[in-house]
Amino acid sequence: MATRAVKKGDRYVINGTKCFITNGPVANLITIFAMTDASKGVKGISAFVVPTKTPGFSVAKWEKKMGIKGSPTGELVFEDVEVPAENLVGEEGKGFVYAMKTLDTSRPVIGAQACGLARGALEQAIKYAKERVQFGRPIGSFQGIGWMLADMAAEIDAARSLVYQAARLVDEDSPNKSYLSACSKLVASDVAMRVTTNALQIAGGYGYMREYPFERMMRDAKITQIYEGTNQIMKLVISRELLK
Repeated sequence: MATRAVKKGDRYVINGTKCFITNGPVANLITIFAMTDASKGVKGISAFVVPTKTPGFSVAKWEKKMGIKGSPTGELVFEDVEVPAENLVGEEGKGFVYAMKTLDTSRPVIGAQACGLARGALEQAIKYAKERVQFGRPIGSFQGIGWMLADMAAEIDAARSLVYQAARLVDEDSPNKSYLSACSKLVASDVAMRVTTNALQIAGGYGYMREYPFERMMRDAKITQIYEGTNQIMKLVISRELLK
């Protein structure tokens, strides 16, 4: 983490940049993590609330993404941004702890996003499979297509159950919440990618065209395997929890 926050009297001065920030270009208020004591590593990270109207704040770039284009993402710049000391979130040096607790809560949300996206793709695929006629009958009546739909539906319901279970553990502040939050995000996002890809396949050439929603759903699904921690990081979190 390269961004720094230096305390000067009753204020903190923040300098640095942040990339790939969801809603960063349009937000009025943001939370930023910055090093207040780099010598302490992750124990030197602190969190601050920063109004984006503060002098020195700017948006350097609006990212052009392959999917989720309705959600703006940008690069933010902080040049001698001063905030009052009371804008410190919690305690100094506890930023990493707060970030990890936030991820325990937000990862099931990504899992829910993935499940909803997958369900939407499945419903569109079912509709298409019932309407598209080949060899004198709807393509959904062919076993090859029917079994694809069955696999998609079963995987979605399994992923949804895992997401609900993870959300319950978060609500209960269970010691197993980190483990199951990571599991729910890992499984649901992989399911979303498989389901949207197969839904597009069922629609064939039409699925590849933008007049149908399948290609957008496939592009949108990909981000769920990446943000809030890549799925490779999810496996790292899960394995660490298992080996404690």
